[in-house]
Amino acid sequence: MTSINLDFQPDLIRRFDVAGPRYTSYPTADRFGPEFGPDAYAKALRERGRNAATPLSLYVHIPFCETLCYYCGCNKIPTKNHARSAPYLDQVERELDMVAGLLGARLPVTQLHWGGGTPTFLSDEEATRLMDMSRRFFDLRPGGEYSIEIDPRKVGAARVAHLARLGFNRMSVGVQDFDPAVQKAVNRIQSYEETREVIQAARANGFKSVSVDLIYGLPRQNAFNFAATLEKVVELRPDRVALYSYAHLPHRFQPQTMINEVDLPDPQAKLVLLGLAIRRLAYAGYVYIGMDHFALPDDELARAQVDGALHRNFQGYSTQADLDLLAFGVSGISKVGPHYAQNAKSIEAYGAALAAGDLAIERGLTLNADDLLRRDAIQRLMCDFALDLDDLARAHGVADARRYFDADLARIAPLQEAGLVECEGLFLRVTPQGRLLVRIVAMQFDHYLHDARAQVQVPRYSRVI
Repeated sequence: MTSINLDFQPDLIRRFDVAGPRYTSYPTADRFGPEFGPDAYAKALRERGRNAATPLSLYVHIPFCETLCYYCGCNKIPTKNHARSAPYLDQVERELDMVAGLLGARLPVTQLHWGGGTPTFLSDEEATRLMDMSRRFFDLRPGGEYSIEIDPRKVGAARVAHLARLGFNRMSVGVQDFDPAVQKAVNRIQSYEETREVIQAARANGFKSVSVDLIYGLPRQNAFNFAATLEKVVELRPDRVALYSYAHLPHRFQPQTMINEVDLPDPQAKLVLLGLAIRRLAYAGYVYIGMDHFALPDDELARAQVDGALHRNFQGYSTQADLDLLAFGVSGISKVGPHYAQNAKSIEAYGAALAAGDLAIERGLTLNADDLLRRDAIQRLMCDFALDLDDLARAHGVADARRYFDADLARIAPLQEAGLVECEGLFLRVTPQGRLLVRIVAMQFDHYLHDARAQVQVPRYSRVI
């Protein structure tokens, strides 16, 4: 493969900007159900323990944050009471102990991520405790990807140095926007200087990759002030930039009711912001990885995409092979073989289950053969912007690929006519002008979106752009 280029076509985006899944998993989490509970997850863990040589990925969810960002759709608990984190770590330790016991061995780990909320809500001592717990129950191998989400408002150079000593070598820095009026509208006041200090400290302490998160479509954003934000980000020169579309869904995310809707850019203005960001990042030398992510050409994600070795999981893009993922903490989603399992979403339910000696699994799913095949199809589209249906069918024991994918190819045809996809027999390639809309292409392979029996409760997704 060659480096991915991007052709920004506003008319195509306007035509196909519909609601759809982000495909951090397939089937998507809204398809999980209570039929898969603690007993099913325990069985999956025992089976996984017999494959002790294959590495794992770990995720720990820290739900606390000191201030409430109005745009946020994460599972979080705004609080200034730092006494709440110690009891929560007690619960996470109990969960780690239970899961490790079911695995029956101290399994190797080559990928770890702390998300939230705000993981840096933890004190240095608490962060040390959590990392020590992880190492006690799992074998964190040298050279792995160990990443953490950072709130620069609460982290200085000394804290970054401490995180490096704990073993972290990658960080994601929340920015969203540097403009004071935008920051005030979303209740996230953050200076350029404190953000720069964190990124410089990461460089000085040997972090291999720094990513910056931006959001376009926020209240009071316009082309002038967003261009200024982009200039500051380019000056910081992060290895990666995540450029997310703001999805205003106040019926789902209560904090968003604090946003004045009249301050939101209209769809045309929002599209201008996206085009502005794409052009500025491209001019600065960033390449489009896919699904809102850009990276410098020498970043490991960009190199992995060129080599056809890029993968995607619940935390985003990764160079690691498709590892099983064990998630700890409230609302965490695990993937073990053909199984997904999600912890209770409320901290009360999570803690009560563990106190009773049970795993905190609230819902999940065991994938069937078709799910596994389509998961691979969507993964390759998201990572490679290409899909060989013949190869996919052979890998999953399907004898007649054309017959199996007949309905999918029929749905792809209009996308081909529109120029989003090129087809050579059963080989599909997403065009440069279709790459921003790769979710639309992936949706055509989503059995649950097109099966009438699965439409009893149609989920409400965010728009593609």
